[in-house]
Amino acid sequence: MNILVTGGAGYIGSHTCTALLKAGHSVIIADNLSNSKSETVRKIMDIADKEVTFYEIDVTDAEAIDTIFRKHKIDGVIHFAGLKAVGESVDKPLDYYYNNIVSTMVLTKACQKYGVNRFVFSSSATVYGDNKVPFVETMGLLPTTNPYGETKAMSERILTDIANANPAFSVSLLRYFNPVGAHWSGLIGERPNGIPNNLMPYVTQVAKGKLGKLRVFGNDYLTVDGTGVRDYIHVADLAEGHVAALENLTEGAHVYNLGTGQGTSVLELVKAFEEANDVKIPYEIVDRRPGDIASCYADASKAERELGWEAKLDIIAMCRDAWRFEKNYKGKLRK
Repeated sequence: MNILVTGGAGYIGSHTCTALLKAGHSVIIADNLSNSKSETVRKIMDIADKEVTFYEIDVTDAEAIDTIFRKHKIDGVIHFAGLKAVGESVDKPLDYYYNNIVSTMVLTKACQKYGVNRFVFSSSATVYGDNKVPFVETMGLLPTTNPYGETKAMSERILTDIANANPAFSVSLLRYFNPVGAHWSGLIGERPNGIPNNLMPYVTQVAKGKLGKLRVFGNDYLTVDGTGVRDYIHVADLAEGHVAALENLTEGAHVYNLGTGQGTSVLELVKAFEEANDVKIPYEIVDRRPGDIASCYADASKAERELGWEAKLDIIAMCRDAWRFEKNYKGKLRK
């Protein structure tokens, strides 16, 4: 199939592009490079030894999206493009609501216009709000604790309504948890512009000496050691989950958790990183971060049952691959 991947130069998008190419699909990438780099597109092609088509556009630009659909026969869309930092969304809610929701509407309008009926959406476990763990797909969507989560919940509702109104439209809503790690080659991984918002790239940059120490946001949660617990999933496993969702789409809207089903605290991850790579990570405890919850991990049995997918790589592999990518990376932090 010929697949349009929005945000395909980003962290999860780039790994999914390599998985799609490996599975025999063709890839068109649309990305505004706001939190990614054009060199990643070349690295995707190097890994897969295949060509991809790349458009540097903003997915909220309806005219630019229409041009892509008009020029290419697209069989399906995987939609990653969006702003994604929980803390930043609290400070910049309007940016998040506009970018994340408008992009979803622009894409689905183009799909309807050009008869594209396969759509995979990059959602998030944040749509569960502060629900009881483990999170199960049958849970209702609670009010989330941050605008980022709200944009994901709203987009899910939009896509579900479109599927209900258009019987031929098939959408898979993938609620995934905390992607970490990197491609085994060390060529692509998580490299945000500026200071990282996510835990693992912050840890790897501390390990490399680019940052002085890790800030741990809160140690007074009701968890094993007081620090936040998350379901960390290797980005390579997550990428395979997107391919499985795309290839197993049926009519209607379908929701799947993509996670390992195991919770790991911040300090447990730090310890695993130190053990996996023989590197010490200095850290300090600071105040809780706005919008964060204590625990978040998945019941991923539905994806295994219906898609034949399950996470295979453990936390040690995640830490080793993330560190391999960081050691290979030659760029400098943007100021």
